[in-house]
Amino acid sequence: MSQLECPAVLIAAPASGQGKTTVTAALARLHSRQGRRVRVFKCGPDFLDPMILARASGQPVHQIDLWMIGEAQSKRLLAEAARDNDLILIEGVMGLFDGTPSAADLARHFGVPVLAVIDGSGMAQTFGAMAHGLASYQPDLPFAGVLANKVGSARHGEMLRDCLPAGIAWFGALTRDAAVELPSRHLGLVQAAELADLDARLDAAADALAASADTRLPPAVSFAPVDAQQLPPLLAGVRIGVARDAAFAFIYQANLDLLEALGAKLCFFSPLADSALPAVDSLYLPGGYPELHLDQLAGNTAMAAAIRAHHAAGKPIHAECGGMLYLCQRLTDVQGHSGEMLGLLPATATMQPRLTALALQEVVLPEGALRGHTYHHSAIECALEPLVRGECPNYKRTSEAVWRLGRLTASYIHCYLPGNPQAAAALFAP
Repeated sequence: MSQLECPAVLIAAPASGQGKTTVTAALARLHSRQGRRVRVFKCGPDFLDPMILARASGQPVHQIDLWMIGEAQSKRLLAEAARDNDLILIEGVMGLFDGTPSAADLARHFGVPVLAVIDGSGMAQTFGAMAHGLASYQPDLPFAGVLANKVGSARHGEMLRDCLPAGIAWFGALTRDAAVELPSRHLGLVQAAELADLDARLDAAADALAASADTRLPPAVSFAPVDAQQLPPLLAGVRIGVARDAAFAFIYQANLDLLEALGAKLCFFSPLADSALPAVDSLYLPGGYPELHLDQLAGNTAMAAAIRAHHAAGKPIHAECGGMLYLCQRLTDVQGHSGEMLGLLPATATMQPRLTALALQEVVLPEGALRGHTYHHSAIECALEPLVRGECPNYKRTSEAVWRLGRLTASYIHCYLPGNPQAAAALFAP
């Protein structure tokens, strides 16, 4: 099979908080408004940025990563995107060279050029030194150029442009503007569904980019073709209830795609608003913000009774992070307000003022090994002995527990299910 050609760029930065998501979303909205099919990926584990990027591009956003997703699946995702789209955008994670593997590792591995977004506020000629460092730190890194973000004025942007060393391309500047900023809370960006003016913000960002930056398509990148993936129908006819609302929304799109590819029927429901479960064989309780909805969750006693009855009937429940907090006896927010949860897990959880864990994780369950990540601001006390613990590939300090009670499996770990379809099917099979 011949190589697949598609313009592509990886949007990175020296650190978190520089504006990668805003720039990536602005590029996606700008090119999609011009009639191009834009496919966006997020490097590394993240749920909130992909929600914004999916709205900006009009297509689902998947994670791509050399460890959690793996080289083979990353290659497959890029090949499929190159076959069907006019532009591929990859938003990096943290700083360009942070982590093992890093966004730079991904860019080098697949030959995708890097567009570095640098917060230029409070900076003059040092901007050029930072750009030079990003471009030359690893001499084999494909580097497209730089874009200045949060500049004070058009003149400030020109000053930053003029200090760039020869050979580093200038992709323009975005000024500070509240109309394009994306609000945040303790786990990251506010969820896309909660921003009533999100489309206006995305259009404003696209307009600002069009007015101040080079918005031509980047050069085409060659991607190796892959054979179509064949999955056995291990979940044929299985109905899986997936919690989805403002309290439970942190789930990899690839997980949902996999479960459907295995033959499952996904039935979405809201623990906040619904009084009964749909007719399902298994439940998937993903992460989210249950701590922001304590009273509503505690007050929905009909839903609580339905989930307890589901568990009592010996049906599978897979709960991740916020979904696990919902299973606890009680959840307390950072202000000290608490609410009674489902009580299926003999545990209490308390929100903390600071981040308590951030790490990649691999866990070996009886069903098989799964990779994923953990990221939370809560602490849990559970009377059960863990079934197993996860392990971080970069350092051993974070080792999340996995608890099991009957067919209930709960952990802080957000699992990337396509990494082991057989294990995923076994978790949800009746």
